[in-house]
Amino acid sequence: MAVLKWLSICLTLFCQGTAASKPCRWTQSRLGKLNDVSINLLSDMGGLFPLMCAEENVEQMFPEDLYKNTEGEDVSVVALEAMRYVEQVYNNSLTSVTWNKTKLNMFQNVIYRQVQNLELCVVGGVWESSGDGGSVTLKTYFNKLNTVLKEKEHSACAWEIVRKEIRENLVQLKKFIDSRVKP
Repeated sequence: MAVLKWLSICLTLFCQGTAASKPCRWTQSRLGKLNDVSINLLSDMGGLFPLMCAEENVEQMFPEDLYKNTEGEDVSVVALEAMRYVEQVYNNSLTSVTWNKTKLNMFQNVIYRQVQNLELCVVGGVWESSGDGGSVTLKTYFNKLNTVLKEKEHSACAWEIVRKEIRENLVQLKKFIDSRVKP
């Protein structure tokens, strides 16, 4: 009888553990692919950086070591935080952009889908990451992007700067994901 209770407990714990880890399989299989789609859509929706915006273009703001400071953190938590910031930026006024609207909508949908799936992976929908390096730096970086948009009154050139920066962010996030996720 004790053996049956023991087996019952083990089976219950195993099933709960499997159920709890299932959503995070999405991180293993889909996150990198959707990140690639996001990068491509950002490139395609606006094309090359416009010459008319060259004078307004600021130095690259993205800190190259941002995702290196998150080495001890869960990939899902880091990616969720980054994707939430991207989602927030692209919820601003986009009336001045001249991008392909269909591709812009697809980009927003892909980002939204990543946020939704990552929230399933991160128990309780954690917003702040557990570390102190990447989270603070990521927040500061996105605050700078929002400042560019506000100072330039959400102009087409401000959005081009932000589009270029977020594309670089997603490229670096992709490298981070690839270094941490086993195929």
